[in-house]
Amino acid sequence: MSTIALESLTLREAITDALYRCIVGLDTADFALFKSAWLVDDPETAFVLLDTSLIGFDNINEHMYKKIAPLQTTHTTSNIRIDVKDGAKEATATSHFIAQHFREGEGLDPTTKHLLTGGVYFVDFVKDDADGLWKVKKWDVRVSWLEGDAAIVGR
Repeated sequence: MSTIALESLTLREAITDALYRCIVGLDTADFALFKSAWLVDDPETAFVLLDTSLIGFDNINEHMYKKIAPLQTTHTTSNIRIDVKDGAKEATATSHFIAQHFREGEGLDPTTKHLLTGGVYFVDFVKDDADGLWKVKKWDVRVSWLEGDAAIVGR
């Protein structure tokens, strides 16, 4: 299990860390790390991907985490831009992403089918007073392109 709370992060690093906790939790099937990235107790917490909106953490867990975490994946994000004011408890960010997906046990087989996607994340964050961590309130994944077999992720 990964360390959840990192010490000595700047404000912007702490916000970015919420996104990193989410995607590293997915890529390593570390549910505790993944869950730590989300505003779990807010019924309006949302994950949006293409034509699907998952509202509430239990729904996100059931229909996103449980589907993606068993796969062999790497989610990479860059060009992160954060909008936050000093002392604020809310922030927004955008970032580019590339995500590679293989069925479980097939990631090292160069002949197997895969799904590679790219696009932009639009993320709303809230600072959770309970543990002091920044958390995802809404994660909108806007896929710009894909290559491969979308059936790997159940689409």
